[in-house]
Amino acid sequence: MQPDSRTTPHAAQGVVPGDSSATKRAEVIYSVQRGSDAGGEPLGQALAYAARGWPVFPVRAGRKEPAIVHGCLAATTDPVMIRGWWGVYPQHNVAVATGRPAVDVLDVDVRPDGSGFAALNRLKRAGLLAGVQALVRTWSGGLHLYFAGTVQRSGKLRDHFLDFKAAGGYVLMPPSFVDADDKGPAGFYELIEERDCIGELDWQAVCRLLDPPVPRPARRIVSGDAPKRWAGVLAHLSALKDGDQRWRQLHWAACRAAELIAAGKLGEAEAREALIGASRANGYIADHGEREAIRKIDRGLAAEAVTR
Repeated sequence: MQPDSRTTPHAAQGVVPGDSSATKRAEVIYSVQRGSDAGGEPLGQALAYAARGWPVFPVRAGRKEPAIVHGCLAATTDPVMIRGWWGVYPQHNVAVATGRPAVDVLDVDVRPDGSGFAALNRLKRAGLLAGVQALVRTWSGGLHLYFAGTVQRSGKLRDHFLDFKAAGGYVLMPPSFVDADDKGPAGFYELIEERDCIGELDWQAVCRLLDPPVPRPARRIVSGDAPKRWAGVLAHLSALKDGDQRWRQLHWAACRAAELIAAGKLGEAEAREALIGASRANGYIADHGEREAIRKIDRGLAAEAVTR
């Protein structure tokens, strides 16, 4: 199979993840023999992707918006449906629904206020890009890195100019063309290289590296005797009446219990028993049931545990 005439190597702003000696450039990801049963592009390309088991759908010519009502949710590998779509609109762009069974895609943006290549190099140094299957230059000069499709959810790291296209997302595929707009000049999606290896991208690991969570200080009992404070919490909860947002107060009381449990001042079983007793006293269990009260207690204890 011969590559499309527009398919030429590009230097992706100095970023070539992985070992270049292990790469290959022909057998281009979207190559189709002209005159074959698959037909010409973009119909031929859509059929080629579908033959790989990647669901496709049409996107408006020169645009990035779906041309069908349900967008990526209607993506298919059915050649009859695909020929029908591109038979009506032969110049429509080709998009693939990302995630399993197709591909996950790390989208490196290039914008007037910055690009994602610095972050991409950090990911490379951390060894998170070892499974790259293919590199595609986007119409704006950015980069798409293809990985094995998973059930991970799509995500975004705005400050790092990175998007993760996985379950529920989609990407335009070569040889799609996008018209110029306020984000950049017109351009094609072009394959840079395809690789023998294929692996998954751990998006949560990417987020932990580039945007680590800020540790939250543990909430502490700052004053007062612990037994006396706990008794006050239970007295307050027991005295509530219908209309006093008893569910919210029960959650608050469970959070206070978690603080005391963490400080070694209260046992969890003792706390749960006391909170259930207070919920009976204020009528919450009579109105909503013990199971609902337990759910509120569980959430309060768990929410407070997360902050430690």
